[in-house]
Amino acid sequence: MPDLPDFDPKRTRRAVRRGLFRTVAIVLAVLALLAVAATEGSSLLQTRGDREDRMQAVLGTAFKIYNPAYTVTIDSCCQTSPLSMSFEVVARPVGPVGAWPAGGESHTIGQDFFGRVRRLPLGHTSNTRLSQSLFNVGTRLAPKDEVRAVLARLPADLSALAVVEFEQPLGEADLKAFTKRHGSCAERIVYERRPGSLPITWGFDYWTDPMELGISGDMTEEMCGGGLPQFRDWVGRLRDHDDANLRSFDLSLTRLREAAKAGLAYGYVDQLSSVRELRELLKDPRVRTIRLADVAFNLDRPRP
Repeated sequence: MPDLPDFDPKRTRRAVRRGLFRTVAIVLAVLALLAVAATEGSSLLQTRGDREDRMQAVLGTAFKIYNPAYTVTIDSCCQTSPLSMSFEVVARPVGPVGAWPAGGESHTIGQDFFGRVRRLPLGHTSNTRLSQSLFNVGTRLAPKDEVRAVLARLPADLSALAVVEFEQPLGEADLKAFTKRHGSCAERIVYERRPGSLPITWGFDYWTDPMELGISGDMTEEMCGGGLPQFRDWVGRLRDHDDANLRSFDLSLTRLREAAKAGLAYGYVDQLSSVRELRELLKDPRVRTIRLADVAFNLDRPRP
């Protein structure tokens, strides 16, 4: 047997350190690979099929219905993490035409790994004058004579933001005839009478891609008609399992399907009319009342 070499403390320490470094490096590499695999794997699971597009189409549009007092645009989509998927929206308060545009705020809309929507911003907590006017549709607040007196006190050429409520709901053809006769624009239609709660509304701007709908050329008539075909198309895309998420937006499949099927307009949001034009609208016997949400000078209007 050969003689054993003499014990060398320095060489022994170096060997131990090399072994420790090698072990730590291997462990860290394995952990990094596991983290990447978990992240990429969960991302692939969450974005499988049309899950990204459906989240944006269902949750993004529901968020717009949930916030009819805001113009909502989808800023970016989609961000994924091991346990969630989300997208950004920018919400700007709706105001009378010609008013200086209010700044928008960015918000995150997300769902967890199992597809359940997380806590939502705005909604009931926003409590704007326009949302309050929509809450009051169907109530006895703001009767015609009081609104007439308020409008009489205001300069006639002020731009206005208002909710026009009908005595009896109008079908799509009657609504278009009404707005055409008065030169009004029904940008967001109220498809439900729900006193004290937020009714279902729908506007052309709830859809972000008009070309997807086969609409081209002059879209003025479509934009001022509320877009009932598009509302029905969106409701038709909803699935039964969407109901749980829709309830987070104070909606339900039953209500949406009933409103889309009936297609009856109980009122509409008008942000293009002047005070003078609202006075004329109020004379129409089909108008139950007008709920004034805001007024402003249109600095770009050269004449009344």
